[in-house]
Amino acid sequence: MKAYLKNYRQSPRKVRLVAGLIRRKNVGEALAQLDFLAKRAGGPIRKLLMSAVSNAKNQGKEMNDLFIQELRVDKGVVLKRMMPAAMGAAHRINKRTSNITLVLGEKVMPVKATKVKKETKEVKTTEVKAKTTKAKK
Repeated sequence: MKAYLKNYRQSPRKVRLVAGLIRRKNVGEALAQLDFLAKRAGGPIRKLLMSAVSNAKNQGKEMNDLFIQELRVDKGVVLKRMMPAAMGAAHRINKRTSNITLVLGEKVMPVKATKVKKETKEVKTTEVKAKTTKAKK
């Protein structure tokens, strides 16, 4: 359950602010937060999250059981442009891009097997006590 967004035209530093807000959250909580976020990167990350959820549904997973396991924002291609400056000089402008990787994980509900283990221990201890009292007599 992965989704990628490559060469998104915004600097990784700005996109990481949004990624940090929703990392390790439930899918429902993350979508709610992205809907009301006043950052430009919120829209594309929401779209990427919905794509990952769609990929998970195709594999038979439920949306309520999913959480954002990994959300990584890496540096993409840097477009180099020139800006005219005084006295015939030019300054370089770097137009940065981001590569975003989103991985969804599935929550595993713990099985209540602890009660069974406790009952078997109690049975064994009572059997041992009964054997030791018979041996002492």
